[in-house]
This record gives sequence, C-alpha cells and structure tokens, in this order.
Amino acid sequence: MARLIRNPLNLILLVSVYLLGSANHSFFSALLNIYPWSENQLFVLSVGVMVLALQCFIVALLALVLPLRFVLALLLLIAAPVSFFADQYGVIVNDEMLRNVIETNPAESADLMNVGLIVRLLVFGLLPAALVLLVPLEPKRWWVQRLQMAGVGLGALLVMAICIGSASSQYASFFREHKPVRYLLNPGYPLYSAILFSSERWFVAEAKPFEELPTDARVIAGFGHHELVIMVVGETLRSDHLGLNGYERDTTPLMAQQERLLNFSNVSSCGTSTAISVPCMFSYLGHDNIDVKEARNSENVLDLLAESGVKVLWRDNNSDSKGVADRVTFEDFRRPETNPVCDEECRDVGMLAGLQEYIDTTPGDKLIVLHQMGNHGPAYYKRYPASFERFTPVCRTNELAECSQQEVINAYDNAVAYTDYFLNEVITLLKNNSAEYETNMLFVSDHGESLGENGVYLHGLPYSFAPEAQTHVPIMAWVGPHDDIDFEASKANQAQPYSHDVVFDTLLGMFEEQIELPSKAKNPLLHFRMD
Repeated sequence: MARLIRNPLNLILLVSVYLLGSANHSFFSALLNIYPWSENQLFVLSVGVMVLALQCFIVALLALVLPLRFVLALLLLIAAPVSFFADQYGVIVNDEMLRNVIETNPAESADLMNVGLIVRLLVFGLLPAALVLLVPLEPKRWWVQRLQMAGVGLGALLVMAICIGSASSQYASFFREHKPVRYLLNPGYPLYSAILFSSERWFVAEAKPFEELPTDARVIAGFGHHELVIMVVGETLRSDHLGLNGYERDTTPLMAQQERLLNFSNVSSCGTSTAISVPCMFSYLGHDNIDVKEARNSENVLDLLAESGVKVLWRDNNSDSKGVADRVTFEDFRRPETNPVCDEECRDVGMLAGLQEYIDTTPGDKLIVLHQMGNHGPAYYKRYPASFERFTPVCRTNELAECSQQEVINAYDNAVAYTDYFLNEVITLLKNNSAEYETNMLFVSDHGESLGENGVYLHGLPYSFAPEAQTHVPIMAWVGPHDDIDFEASKANQAQPYSHDVVFDTLLGMFEEQIELPSKAKNPLLHFRMD
C-alpha cells in the first residue's frame, strides 16, 4: 500500500476520491433532491465521476506550479471547514463570504468556533494533510513531474467531456437551471472564490485615486434649521420577526407604543452580508451596480453631509464601519474601556453613554450613526442580557443544528426584543432634545437571517437565490414633533416596496440638503415639507 501511494498519480486519485466522499455531502444531497436516485442512477453516477475528474484536474493544474503534496494538503485543509459549514449551516463559501471572514473581528470569529468544527478540521483536514505531507513520493526530474501533471489534467478533461457527452441534455438542464448546486462543489468552488477574492483585494496593478462625486454633486441648498438625527444600522434583523409586521410574537412592544413611528415593512436589502449592505446603503452606488471596492474608494453620503457642515459621529459595537466612516469621527464601543454596559459582551445600549454631553457641546446639525451588534449569529443567546430572555427554551450553543429550530428561533426573538428596547432608548434621548432640535431616528437592518428553514442557517448566500429571510429587512423612522417630514404622507406609503437605495436620499432629506444628482432611489422613503 505504501509503495502504491508513493506514485504521484495514485496519490492524486486517492485524495480526490477521499475529497469526493468526505467533503461533498451537501453537494450530493442537493443533487439527489433534484435528481432522485431511483430514476437517475446513471446520471448521478456520471456526475460523481465528473466531479472526481474535476478534483484531479484542479490538483494537476495547481501542481504545475506548486509542489504536489502541498497542493493536496491545501485542498484537504480547505475542504474540511467548508464541508462543516455547508453541512451544518447550509452556507456557501463564495468570494463575498470570504470577504465577511476577512473583515470580521475576533469575537465574531469565536462565535463560529465549536467542537464540531474542530473535530472536522482535525479528523478530516489536518490528519489526512499530515499523512500526505509525510508520504515520500517517487523521485522524478522536475520536467517529468510537469509532464505527468499535464497528462493528468488532459486525461481529467477527457473524462469530463465523456461524462457530459453521455448525458448532454441532462447536463444542459443541470448547468442552466441549478447553478446553486454547483456552488456546493468542494473544494473546487471555495478555491475558485479564494482566487477571485484575492485577485480583487490584493493583486491590483495600480491603486485608483479616491473618487469624489462629480463637482455638481455638492450641497447647494440647506434651510438652516438645527437637525439631530440618530441612524441605527441594525445587524441581521429579518422583517418577518417583528411584531410590528404581524409576527405572531410581540417582539416589538415598545416600538408599537411610539405614536410617531413609521414602519416600512416591504424593504429589500442590498446584499446578504454586512460587508456588502453597509457600504451599499451609504454609497451613491445602488444594489444593481454595487462594487464594494469602488464604494470604499469613493465619497458616500456621510462625506457629503460632513462637507456641508453636519457633525457626523459613528459609534460601532459591531466589527467596523466597512470603510463608510473612514473620513468622519469614529468611536469603537466593543470594549469595556469605552462601553460602560458590558457583561458577557458589550451591549448596544452602551453606545448611548455620553451622547447627551456630545449633543450639548457640539454646535450645529448632528448625525449620529450607531452600528449594532444586534442579532449577529450564530450565538444569538449572547446578544441580549439575561433579563430579556422572554422566549424559552433557547439554543445555548453556536452549533445550531444541535438545537431544535424552535430553540434557535427563541434565542433570535429574544435578541429582537432587546433591539426593540435599544431603539426605545434612542427615541427617548431624541425626545429629550426635541425642544432644541428637529429630531429623527432612522433604523435600517443590513440583512436578514435564515433560522433553519430548509436546513439553511445564518446569511451570506448569493443574492440571486438567497431566501427572503436573508433579504427582507425592516426600516423604521421616528419623526420628532417639529420636523419637516410630512408624517401622514410618509405613513401612507409604508407598505410600498423599497430597498436600501433609499438611505442615501433619506439622510440628505433629513438634513434639508439638495445635490445636483438624480435621486438614488426610484421612490422616496419619506416626504418632506419644504416650507
């Protein structure tokens, strides 16, 4: 046996078979759900052979430029954690998911660590990778090795062509109509995504200069009133779990008591992750043409407001501002040194500490952005103090598949209720300043969350086929008694369809600012009285 695997070709085949069986459970489960085994045995077997050939082709291609054993070990180490998240949470690892991983903070990363992941990584990743690295391959000249790899690659392509040709009509349907299944190929698709993400993030030939909005996109008219606006950027709050939106549980009792609250219940997010949605909502780029790198490298609505004289403050209890607040005042509230309300973790309500003093000592118009930890998963049970545990029993692990779906939902709903409390505290602060300012609150959730429906958890699926649970988000606005917002006219449009594109124009409108650019959103979220 040891002599057999010393042969590079045998080792490639052995590892490829291992990856096919150990790391592609989600792929074959999805495939069999579409093509039941009893009616499609030959096609399913053909797909299995094609995937095996694809694994061999990937190895051969990489081994043309990298040592073979390193390539095999790398694929094993990639496949193990990817298969865990695919099997346990229904997560697809694409370039946007990798962006989320890179940009998350250590505390959020720790929430994803659990015994199941460690065991999967050790048993199915590190152990076989170590064995591969210890195998002494037959010594061959470098050009012979390259010829072998080229032969493996060509042979793999021939096998794939034969598989596709033998069932061309079924493959045509599979490729055309079931793209999400292909995203589950492991480690092929995660590796492709990693190369794509790396090329966009680090391997750019020339850095582009920072882009200002066109010169006619300057503030040209303001009406001089002092404004105080607090915008809350919510985290992972899906619209259908708000009592305000008809949810069977009263998760928003305090918001329901606010007489001057506008609740927009039909809103689509820009993305299914914070890394996409937060830059998108503040940028002039919309959902249809968002490029995160371009958004970060250009002016956003906070920049425009700051240039017009508005004092902009961003307080963050999440990972960071995703580049949005790079040019305005930023304060990190994830640490007890700055956040006075910390127990197991620092609470969102702590971001209100010292705000009254800031308001009293800062002249002029003010925009305060509060970026919540909110309902960030999978450890929903950590997102609220013990006193807010109203719905029980709750899931007290980040291995959500180990809990019943109801336990997961209970923990999530408790976190929703804590956000209700936090928003009520924000509104109370604004009410206390309504005599001196025109006061408004704007709440926008970045994206939704899957809670086990169809075996899918968390968020981050490609937008084209993400479930509504991940893309249907709430927007709420509280309007102060002396503001220029036409409350009744705005209220009449609460059920209209909107998207994150409304945020850019809404913030400008709240500060009675006009710019010489077309409105970003098709329809305004709020109606303003300009008298």
